[in-house]
Amino acid sequence: MSKFKIILPFLVVVILSACGDKYEGDYSYKVGDFTFTNQDGEQVSKSDLEGKFWVVDFIFTNCTTVCPPMTSNMADLQKQLKEAGLEEEVQLVSFSVDPKKDTPKILKDYAKARGGTFDNWHLLTGYEFETIKELSIKSFKAAVEKIADSNQVMHSTRFFIVTPEGNAIKGYDGRDQANMEKIVQDIEDMS
Repeated sequence: MSKFKIILPFLVVVILSACGDKYEGDYSYKVGDFTFTNQDGEQVSKSDLEGKFWVVDFIFTNCTTVCPPMTSNMADLQKQLKEAGLEEEVQLVSFSVDPKKDTPKILKDYAKARGGTFDNWHLLTGYEFETIKELSIKSFKAAVEKIADSNQVMHSTRFFIVTPEGNAIKGYDGRDQANMEKIVQDIEDMS
């Protein structure tokens, strides 16, 4: 009985340490739960994405600066993932930071005009601005703020890799097309 008392705590520590996130990145931020509406009017939740890698960005269709190239780069990333045979294992998720204007149809047309398809890409809306601001800050440590006296929103230009367990672990400049190849390579290395 005394051997059991000595060994039990050791076993608990070993078992619990094996339950951690197995993917190494630059950080590990747990992505909060959500259920939002995608470009097809379907509900998509964090639990729908579990078990796969996802690449996340924050955009809005009325953006006059960074969002058009970011969205084109996400479409390019989608093509590269397909070429690498990873389209089944990786989901792309674009959260609108202007959900009042960005309806499902507007988001769908926006991504389609930049070469995107929707087998593994969810463009999400259907929430209040404060909801996406909180998700961005708490889950990705990325600021979101409305710009006074304009229809523009300041937001992250990063593409984030999220693990199958739902932890954001890496970020890349989504404006830089060369980073799309790096994202594919990093996901291949982790798969």
